[in-house]
Amino acid sequence: MTNHFPVEKLQNIETPFYYYNMELLEQTLQVIKEESSKYGYHIHYAVKANANKRILETINSYGLGADCVSGNEVSASLDAGFPSEKVVFAGVGKSDKEIITGLKNNIGCFNVESIPELEVINELAEKEGLVANVALRINPNVKANTHHYITTGLEENKFGIYIWDLEKVMDKIDELNNVNFKGIHFHIGSQINDLDSYKQLCTRVNELQELFEKRRAIPQIVNVGGGLGVDYENPDENPMPDFKAFFKIFDEFLELKEGQEVHFELGRSVVCQCGSLISRVIYVKEGVNTNFAIVDAGMSDLIRPALYQAYHKIQNLTSSGEEEKYDVVGPICESSDCFGKAVVLPTTQRGDLICIRSAGAYGEIMANQYNLRALPKGFYSSDL
Repeated sequence: MTNHFPVEKLQNIETPFYYYNMELLEQTLQVIKEESSKYGYHIHYAVKANANKRILETINSYGLGADCVSGNEVSASLDAGFPSEKVVFAGVGKSDKEIITGLKNNIGCFNVESIPELEVINELAEKEGLVANVALRINPNVKANTHHYITTGLEENKFGIYIWDLEKVMDKIDELNNVNFKGIHFHIGSQINDLDSYKQLCTRVNELQELFEKRRAIPQIVNVGGGLGVDYENPDENPMPDFKAFFKIFDEFLELKEGQEVHFELGRSVVCQCGSLISRVIYVKEGVNTNFAIVDAGMSDLIRPALYQAYHKIQNLTSSGEEEKYDVVGPICESSDCFGKAVVLPTTQRGDLICIRSAGAYGEIMANQYNLRALPKGFYSSDL
């Protein structure tokens, strides 16, 4: 179904561009707010999924915090109105400049991934006459059952502190005067549809809590990350994940100590389905086994299919002819510039409007200017 696309209005906009269904975004945010509030959970939006200012401002209006992985994301979140105490800064390679940005803006917490990073944050905080709140990102060695490029919680990944190093890290924190141990942080991967992975995470967190209890250093914050997957194949039937079941898992399986807060960092599941990349067919080229629908959007506008071999549902918004198969490809001089092979579409011709669905996450934010192409603009349902 494509009945929520204002096709006549979209026809008048120069392609390619991102179209955001703001009503769906707000519906998603309302469900997240309702389901998470049942348990008193704290939700941060993972800014890396989409940092479009209009999107950020809308998310902030629902009371979410911001999970950032760069200094510029911290600045963008603050510019969009997120309170500094609700901004957290994660990432395995924070530069001095980025750390200082966080310190000077008095952000809520730094999620720290190594002893060297702890030492640098302490040194920079001392120079500024400040004390930085820190949470330790722990690598729980939990398999997320997702694409290997977006698995982050295994020992073979670069992220987080290994469990066997925790005692050493806590000893280091005890030596430092300008960091305050605030919490523990986990993130096992992205596009996770097997909720059993989160049960395993809860079990590992419960085990690790015993270590901190023995040291009498109970973390106030238990940040369990995000990574909840979406349905790329059926975006109309499943416009948002089952947030009710997701949050309920942590209520059932996570064993909290008195006074602890549970934090999440949701990105893809918040914004993915509200965004689509709209493109126009330039040419239809006859091939050997299939025809090519050559569109004016390319991997510079949406890199996920080239980078991850990711699937996106592709629709022709302006044709109702008989169905045929097409390789939907872009104009960029790379063989990987392909959005889908043997895609079943109604008979497609030059000028038809093509919609690439579920592109609200890791779409516009990863756009680039390869081949000196212009960056795609964003348009919003509430403005059309």
